[in-house]
Amino acid sequence: MLYFWAMAKRNKLGKFADLLRYPNVLENFDHGDDVLTWNDHTQVNPKGEWSKKIFENDQPITLELACGKGEYAVGMAQMYPERNFIGVDIKGARIWKGATKAVEEEIKNVAFLRTRIEMLHRFFAAGEIEEIWITFADPFLKTRKGNRRLTARRFLDMYHQLLQPGGSVNLKTDSCILYYYTIDQLIRHEDLELIYKHNHIYSEDLAYPELEIKTFYEASHLRDGRKIKFVKFKFKS
Repeated sequence: MLYFWAMAKRNKLGKFADLLRYPNVLENFDHGDDVLTWNDHTQVNPKGEWSKKIFENDQPITLELACGKGEYAVGMAQMYPERNFIGVDIKGARIWKGATKAVEEEIKNVAFLRTRIEMLHRFFAAGEIEEIWITFADPFLKTRKGNRRLTARRFLDMYHQLLQPGGSVNLKTDSCILYYYTIDQLIRHEDLELIYKHNHIYSEDLAYPELEIKTFYEASHLRDGRKIKFVKFKFKS
């Protein structure tokens, strides 16, 4: 048992070392400041200039929050080369897979940010983001942890600040609790407008091509017979 624990730890440390040298990964190591570490320990804060400084273009930006292994960010980058995508997660060992795939396949319009989601306003300017995807995030099933759900009011207010006028938020989940909680938030929030919702997306033709992308977790959920749900909404102003 100790041997396997040591091997897992060594593997994780190797992934962390890779992330430090990858050109598509930025990390925040000190939650007390706004500095990101990038590309062999260079310190940078591209707030307001992500497309210019990181992607070297002027394309619109989509965020994937709680991106895990980064399947959605990478998949959408391949699907839409005219856009930029950033996967956000605090777990470096998770984003390693997506970052590695992007490096190996030379997918230039996707990057990864290792930080806490509640800190996004420190790294992105108001109106800098065009679209947000939340894919199979932790539903935090206990009611007392409801404010940690990524569609809780405190997160919605931050998305409102970061999104361009008319920018949308997309939630894809297997959780009934998170799905109906989000719909309830739409009703309660005076500035939100529902665009589309479905509690079993694979029961008919998919409404959006991006829904064809499947994460590691979604594939597991589908094997277990779970129904996949989707909500798309935007802010009215």
